[in-house]
Amino acid sequence: MPADPATHRLQSVELDDESLAAASRDQEQERQIAIFDLLEDNHFAPDGAAGGPYDLKVALVDNRLALDIAGPAYQRRHLLSLSPLRGVVRDYRMVCESYYEAIRNATPQRIEALDMGRRGLHNEGSALLQARLAGKVDVDLDTSRRLFTLICALHWRG
Repeated sequence: MPADPATHRLQSVELDDESLAAASRDQEQERQIAIFDLLEDNHFAPDGAAGGPYDLKVALVDNRLALDIAGPAYQRRHLLSLSPLRGVVRDYRMVCESYYEAIRNATPQRIEALDMGRRGLHNEGSALLQARLAGKVDVDLDTSRRLFTLICALHWRG
């Protein structure tokens, strides 16, 4: 009998403390919101797993993204190269820094323009992450968006 699709979800998400970049108050709040939203509503189905729920730990290991997934009768680590994500993450982080600064002292038009750019880069990064996870973990777009936010929180070495 196939597993209930509702069981293919995350029940916990942990970011490796040693991999985290220093964060501003705004960035820390964004992390916490992403984790909360991710746990509230997600679709996370590792290839070959009968059903969850799953625990996920996200870290950097030897300049690769490590996704440690554990669930009932399932435990696996997926290592993903950061190279395909580097450019969009770098651009996203730069636009976010400008956005956070603009919130404090820019015109509404400037804030809106930066927010549109930030959302566009976030969508691009989320789609790229979803494609990189294909064949390893099936995630929907909202789950991919929240995971991308968390990946951006990690300290990128090199």
